[in-house]
Amino acid sequence: MLSIEDFFTDEWYPGFAPSFGHSPYIVEPFRSFTAADKDRFWFLDFHWARGLTPLGMIWNEDGYSWGTQWAAEQMPLPQGRGMTQRIAGTHTYAAVVPVRNKREIAARDRRMRAYLPGFLDRFDLIWRQRRAEIEIGWQSMASRDIAALSDDELAMMLVEARCYYRRLFEIHFEMMYPLLSNYLGFRGVCRELGFDAGTVAKFLQGYETKISETDRALWQLAADARSGGLDMVFAATAPDGLAAALDRDDAGRAWLGRLTTFLDVYGDRTAGTADVALPSWKEDPIPVLGTVAEFLRQDHPHDFDAAHAAAVQERETAIDEARGRLTRREQQVFDAGLISVQHANFPWWQDDHNYYIDLRASLPVRWVALELAERLGTDRYDDTMFLFWPELLDIAERQRGYYGMQKTIEARRQYFDHWHGRRAEMPKMLGAVPEAIDDPLLIEIYGLDRGYMEAVRAEAAGVRVTTLHGIPAAQGSARGRAKVIREAGDLDKLSTGDILVCESTSASWTLAFSWIAGCVCDSGGTLSHAAIVGREYGVPTVTACGVATSTIRDGDDIHVDGATGTVTILRGAQ
Repeated sequence: MLSIEDFFTDEWYPGFAPSFGHSPYIVEPFRSFTAADKDRFWFLDFHWARGLTPLGMIWNEDGYSWGTQWAAEQMPLPQGRGMTQRIAGTHTYAAVVPVRNKREIAARDRRMRAYLPGFLDRFDLIWRQRRAEIEIGWQSMASRDIAALSDDELAMMLVEARCYYRRLFEIHFEMMYPLLSNYLGFRGVCRELGFDAGTVAKFLQGYETKISETDRALWQLAADARSGGLDMVFAATAPDGLAAALDRDDAGRAWLGRLTTFLDVYGDRTAGTADVALPSWKEDPIPVLGTVAEFLRQDHPHDFDAAHAAAVQERETAIDEARGRLTRREQQVFDAGLISVQHANFPWWQDDHNYYIDLRASLPVRWVALELAERLGTDRYDDTMFLFWPELLDIAERQRGYYGMQKTIEARRQYFDHWHGRRAEMPKMLGAVPEAIDDPLLIEIYGLDRGYMEAVRAEAAGVRVTTLHGIPAAQGSARGRAKVIREAGDLDKLSTGDILVCESTSASWTLAFSWIAGCVCDSGGTLSHAAIVGREYGVPTVTACGVATSTIRDGDDIHVDGATGTVTILRGAQ
């Protein structure tokens, strides 16, 4: 098993050693592991299972370090200054930057309590203003003819795109931390009133988001294909050949026109979070075509209206039942908190913001980087993804040439592929691993609760199990064939009725919930993407199992109980 000592290095990828000031930060910069990190707790982040390319490291710099630390200091968070990261191969480990002085914690708590009421009262206005800011910047860059820019203008746009990227993640965490703090306060009240975290989550489900709007629009594309008599074309053709096959007759061309209209509205999104190495749906529509093909294979298509109505009904029933258990005084306390968390709804925002931030923030940087590669005549169209930011900027500003980097870029591709293949070996935790975690963010978002820690420790000790225990994230039960998926690009391997087994999910995985029977995750708490979407889609979901992807194999016959948080391997794959 790999240990933290295996990653002590001053070099991230071949040919690059970070220098002072390379990585922007507020409190603590992103960097590689050193011996000084042995005494801290580090967890493997599930968002970037494929690893990050050199240019993709701007996420750790601008989003994960700068964004979290900027927002944590602004509100502030009482006990933490945001997150810091280390790189192991190409994979990201994270840790909380703690506040240790009790007097400082108390002072920060007073500042937070003074800040929260105004933010929560004006949440709708603040989020509307931030969306407007995001859209103005987006339209400014998306409307440019990048190919017509001069070399100097292209270099300037590269810097502008990077600044936009960083600003989006300031907004991301500026919104996230107050919403999460308010939710956790309400959850604490509910715990005192006798309600568990799963019940509290139900109080906030059943609200439409931009992501659910996208899902409905994609389903409509599938319905249009079916009504146009294109079922057989989709059934007989691989996704990468569908565009050509559909272009052979009038019905197919008409549908391709609808696809273009869909992509004009919803196509600026990637198959992963904030990763500049990933193309958008507009750049590569094959994932959309593959999803439509999967929809058309279903005998009983997902009913969005029925699922939404069921989520709303479950929410209202849960609220009525909760109030019925309370005294009048308790009802007053409960109602006041409920109004606040429904108005400034963290689970709703957690899904909605993905459309505006997480799934498209990286695209302007990517556009410029690819245009630069085109002008340079690089060996491969995406060679610039294997340059670190200082290198890319130097080349854009003609401070250095591309041709001296070719061998280094090829070595970095091999390095990326090597560590991509080792993802399953990466330890879930490194450094000084505590007996239990008390940080609510790590528990509610990442699912690092006591059960998760125990499961990971047991596996490291050689214990093998056939029953896994996790967080009961979305109720219901399901039995089916397990399919272990490590990144969103492999979702086309899922078939209707499969049970998805993964490290965790993010917004780019949402559509799969319309055809899977259940979901099992290594990580993720009650506020994780899988938990939220599982509740909205009515898909039995268990998160924070710790070792699901290393215990369950493709083809295993498994049973998922979303009410108890239990996953049972009934029969191994044949």
